[in-house]
Amino acid sequence: MRILMAALAAFLALCGPALADKTVIDAPEAPKAIGPYSQAVKSGNLVFVSGQLPFDPAGKIDYSKLDVTTQTKRCLDNAAVILKAAGLTLNDAVSVTVYVTDIDDFAAVNAVYASYFKAPYPARAFVQVAKLLRGVKVEIAVTATAR
Repeated sequence: MRILMAALAAFLALCGPALADKTVIDAPEAPKAIGPYSQAVKSGNLVFVSGQLPFDPAGKIDYSKLDVTTQTKRCLDNAAVILKAAGLTLNDAVSVTVYVTDIDDFAAVNAVYASYFKAPYPARAFVQVAKLLRGVKVEIAVTATAR
């Protein structure tokens, strides 16, 4: 019985983070989810922010008609608002995935990105995709670590 209990304790210690509860993060100031997903979810000490599109939280500006620089700012501003609802900032980001419809936008997106983050920078993937929802040019997903 002791061996079984020790094995169970070791298993739970190793798998604890993977078995952590999920807490939905809701930021009323950010664009609402437009499907069956959450703006962000906290699990263990990580916060996973869903891919942010350049949507105006107030619904007044159609960012799909604007340049990639403006769209990138809106995506990062939306992510920052959601992280704030979790008590975090973009400085807590450990991984970022940037999706663009044109890889030639790398320099423009990277210039905006660099103004939002400071060292130590999060890990990042920069991926070209065929198309993004509602004709936008960029989408950004963030994973952050809770303090």
